[in-house]
Parts: sequence; structure tokens; C-alpha cells
Amino acid sequence: MGTRGSVRTILIAVAAGALLLGAAGCAVETDVPPSTMASPVASDAPVEATPVAEGAQDDPVQIQVSGDPSVGVTFSRVRIAPGATTGEHCHHGYLVAVVEEGELTHHAPTHPDGVRVYVEGESIIEGPGYVHEGRNERSEDTVLWVAYIIPEGEPLAETDLANCDER
Repeated sequence: MGTRGSVRTILIAVAAGALLLGAAGCAVETDVPPSTMASPVASDAPVEATPVAEGAQDDPVQIQVSGDPSVGVTFSRVRIAPGATTGEHCHHGYLVAVVEEGELTHHAPTHPDGVRVYVEGESIIEGPGYVHEGRNERSEDTVLWVAYIIPEGEPLAETDLANCDER
């Protein structure tokens, strides 16, 4: 499969995952452990998708993940406590996130001054290889909805900086 087919496949996987995440959005906050939840019952009801976070991106987005043709797509709701940090790390693929609550102070060489503050409703796209760190410098939680598009077998976040392309 060529590059165009790979990118299209990844984008379709992300869109399908987003639809599934949105449809299951209410279940994310439940007190019932996932292993004890009832299986869905077939019905003629239409599919319902509930957006859980929305963000705008001013620049065009193109995602191409190198390496093994198998790419994993993982969705996470990430909560960063006041004063907490993600620690320095990189990714082997891409991260697409939306700030649902609070602010994220993002330290990365991709920003003109090396730092940018993302606020509620903004989206973040992190590419592969470069070292960066997210910090919650506020007094309330920062909550992110994150889609990781990472080659199968690689960690969602690489904390061994020797394995990052740019240090």
C-alpha cells in the first residue's frame, strides 16, 4: 500500500475510533467496572455519537506513521493534577489531543519560544521524535482527550530519551 493509502487508512481508523469513543462517551465516567458491563443488545435504533471534546486546528494536518505497517490507535482521557507534569518524553507516532478542561503548558522545540499554553477547546498535535513536556501550572485539573496513532508495539509515550530522534 502506498503512502496515500496508508494515510487514508490511518485517518479512517481515527475517524472510526472517534465515532466509537463518542458513542461510548457516557460509559467512560461510569462506576461499573468495564468487565462487568452488559454486552450491547442489537437494536434498530440509530447510532448516537456524543462529542466529548472539540478543538480547532488552524494548520493543515497530514499524518504518516513510519515503520511496521501495523498502526495502533488508542484513545485516552488524561487528567493532569495541579502542579503535575508528563515528564520529558517523545512519541514514535502522533498524538492528537483536545483540552477539555484547564490549561496545558507545553514545552517543545516546535514552538517559536519553546513554550505554548493550550486552553480549553484548543487542539494539540504532536509528531514523532522530538522531546517535549506538558505541565499543569494551574490550581485546577487539566483534562485532555487524546488519540495516539503509534506503530504497533511502541509505547504511547517514550520516556527513554535516547530512543527519541531529536534530543
